[in-house]
Amino acid sequence: MPGGRASIGAKYRNRATRLAQKPGRTAISSNNTVRSVLLLLILAGIWSSAFSAIKIGVETIPPVTLAASRVLLAVVVLYGYTLARGEKLPPWGRAWGLYFSIAVFGNGLPFTLIGWGEVEVDSSLAAILMAIMPLATMVLVHFFTDDEPMTRAKLAGLLAGLMGVVVLVGPEALRGLGGNAARQLAVALGALCYAIAVTTARRLPPSSPTVRAAAVMICATVQMVVFSLVIDRPWTLVPSAGSLTAALYLGLFPTAVATIIYFQVLAIRGANFLATINYLIPVMGVVWGALLLGERITIQHVAALTLILAGVTIANLKFPRQDQR
Repeated sequence: MPGGRASIGAKYRNRATRLAQKPGRTAISSNNTVRSVLLLLILAGIWSSAFSAIKIGVETIPPVTLAASRVLLAVVVLYGYTLARGEKLPPWGRAWGLYFSIAVFGNGLPFTLIGWGEVEVDSSLAAILMAIMPLATMVLVHFFTDDEPMTRAKLAGLLAGLMGVVVLVGPEALRGLGGNAARQLAVALGALCYAIAVTTARRLPPSSPTVRAAAVMICATVQMVVFSLVIDRPWTLVPSAGSLTAALYLGLFPTAVATIIYFQVLAIRGANFLATINYLIPVMGVVWGALLLGERITIQHVAALTLILAGVTIANLKFPRQDQR
């Protein structure tokens, strides 16, 4: 998803600061500020629109094949972009094992889970559920790394976010997870997969973000094309023009073009600025669902979205060191 990828490029977030130390430069010029804000809004718009496109795509294309077509198109763009930049993929070794793992949890599995969920779940609900991704990342980072321990603010934010999910999923979740509740939880598991991918990416050796993106997408393509051929036998499918258009859009824009824009924003402003996209995507996703698909926005949706975004906000509050636990 989109938003959580900010942590993958954390090693590159000081580029703007290093440039600022050169004579004649300010920390962040006004031009760069305007450009980075515009790019962030464009990126949030593209990533948030993916939920509506997925909803259209799964009407006649099974989730696994939709995910496969998405990464297949994206790898052509991203690998071509890598070659155009004069960069090469890393030699075979330990890093490729990590790339493969990130491809599972950052592409193949969440794309499939979200697609399966959206067979019956509105795209706006899927966008709201994906907002728990930064909260899930916070928990995983606490247990599997040493640089971001849990704090009172993060714990309070996590609880608020979980309350939001309960409000959104509704009482069905407490009555055996039937019907749409199971598909809503599948979308939430997709968010958890993104969080696992972000945490795993911290173990990657230093390399260009563009090379990382291309390598991960190659691994994702190998995985998902094989699954599509075995599970769905795509040559037997008869997808509609709308679903084919959605698949093409998903591969070219939310997966490929958005990744390139992501790296541009990361280079200009760093990971912390890019992380604010987590506030924009669920809101824009709800708007896209209402505008493009005529989905109804209920008080339940607004309450859930408010609780989840409040949780993300609280979790990012900074307190004096003595408050750390």
